[in-house]
Amino acid sequence: MLDSRSWEILKIKLKQLGLDIGRCAPGVENRMLCPKCNGGDSEELSLSLFLDEDGFSAVWMCFRAKCGWKGSTSALVDNNRSQSSLKKFSKMKTIREITEDSLELEPLGNELRAYFAERLISAETLRRNRVMQKRHGHEVVIAFPYWRNGKLVNCKYRDFNKKFWQEKDTEKVFYGLDDIEGESDIIIVEGEMDKLSMEEAGFLNCVSVPDGAPSSVSKKNVPSEEQDTKYQYLWNCKMYLKQASRIILATDGDPPGQALAEELARRVGRERCWRVRWPKKNDVDHFKDANEVLMYLGPGALKEVVENAELYPIMGLFNFRDYFDEIDAYYHRTSGDEFGISTGWRALNELYNVLPGELTIVTGVPNSGKSEWIDALICNINEHAGWKFVLCSMENKVREHARKLLEKHIKKPFFEANYGGSAERMTVEEFEQGKAWLSNTFSLIRCENDSLPSIKWVLDLAKAAVLRHGVRGLVIDPYNELDHQRPVSQTETEYVSQMLTMVKRFAQHHACHVWFVAHPRQLHNWVGEPPNLYDISGSAHFINKCDNGIVIHRNRDPEAGPIDRVQVCVRKVRNKVVGTIGEAFLSYNRVTGEYMDIV
Repeated sequence: MLDSRSWEILKIKLKQLGLDIGRCAPGVENRMLCPKCNGGDSEELSLSLFLDEDGFSAVWMCFRAKCGWKGSTSALVDNNRSQSSLKKFSKMKTIREITEDSLELEPLGNELRAYFAERLISAETLRRNRVMQKRHGHEVVIAFPYWRNGKLVNCKYRDFNKKFWQEKDTEKVFYGLDDIEGESDIIIVEGEMDKLSMEEAGFLNCVSVPDGAPSSVSKKNVPSEEQDTKYQYLWNCKMYLKQASRIILATDGDPPGQALAEELARRVGRERCWRVRWPKKNDVDHFKDANEVLMYLGPGALKEVVENAELYPIMGLFNFRDYFDEIDAYYHRTSGDEFGISTGWRALNELYNVLPGELTIVTGVPNSGKSEWIDALICNINEHAGWKFVLCSMENKVREHARKLLEKHIKKPFFEANYGGSAERMTVEEFEQGKAWLSNTFSLIRCENDSLPSIKWVLDLAKAAVLRHGVRGLVIDPYNELDHQRPVSQTETEYVSQMLTMVKRFAQHHACHVWFVAHPRQLHNWVGEPPNLYDISGSAHFINKCDNGIVIHRNRDPEAGPIDRVQVCVRKVRNKVVGTIGEAFLSYNRVTGEYMDIV
């Protein structure tokens, strides 16, 4: 006996979801049109609905691969009954016994034979695969019988409008399953017509999926065998697939077909999968599937396409041929920056050039001009190569940093002050033009509150600057102004290694050069010589992980030479194409902050 109040509540809830249960019976499976997909083009009754015997709860699932809508609801607050009903539902689902006679299948008539002939499917292939026909209303449709060990287990139908439907409550298996028994190589296609086309090209070891392709790849993990309803045919045929050492995925070339290939590869193992690349139809389009290639290019071309199948990509595992386009461009120097971007100083041309995607560590004792030199460098690169930059310079006030950059760009002092001597101050017009240059060239990363920024925070904002403004260079100045909190169990050396790995990955992924300023540790008994990269405070990983290591050193002894002389010590260059270890000297103009070659 149904609880009438609960039954009415359940009916209202389901009706709001588009499920009308007015003619449904509790305790058994009910088939109806899915309100989400409307049964596809064939308007198949693809939704199974199970109502609890007491009428308290309902569970449902659409078995179309492109839909898969499922859910449960209850008239009660406690939904445990829905879960128990779902278990009952899965247990009650029974497989029908079918035969050619019970389905009223007939041998193919002349009309359908002609249809297949137009698609270059021979009578012998149709006979061997036992393709038949069935009368459906006022028309005759194609019948693709599904066999397992010589027994008919399912049948799929196709009309002239390319509408598909299958026998309900039948076993889900591959089409052509018996053809892959004992095969080490297996080809999987997306439709029965493609399976027949492969046979015309000489491949009998081919099967087709029964349910077509999904619209996209699921973002969820692969469910368990019991819950993987969309791909139940894979699990039902797992013993056939288990023995295969190579599985060639020849699904359609459109996005759903590629999504199907990925879903199959996720389940059978990418390491033994190969994929077919359909040839070009014209300058823009590719052929969609096996039957198109057979019809337009012939069986020989289809055979060649399958024989030239590529290894299915595995994340993180590549072959050099995957990069041949990039290597070709490198060899022919088509991008123009293969030798790096010049610093703008002749003295450094042979020692250090700036390459996108690299990390340069810059160090030097306090007041040696590290930040000034980097500012001069990026002004030169902007002038000669048009690069834009994002600056994370925590030691500089914004207005002072703007002054330094403008002085280098305009080559005049910002103020009329003692440091400028008799030099003419930049005019208002030059100042306004300089402001426009600052705005167009630089983005700033600033932490306006009292907390210290983390390296992840800096890199996330730098990524936004790359994508939004097209910046090519990032300056982080200095290391000790960042937040370096780390787990108690992690040493500083381990932390620095991990941090620099993050920075390098950012640089490589975004083709952005990164300059990272790091101070040396306190130098005892220092006699005025340039420090070593191993003197950087924190870890030897600063020199181990960087692509380039530079020490900036300023002469402080008038007796040793001009005090405006700056020594640029290139201590490490990973890429010999863009530079080498050595030293160069530049002259520093205290008025404008420029660095110039010594004549």
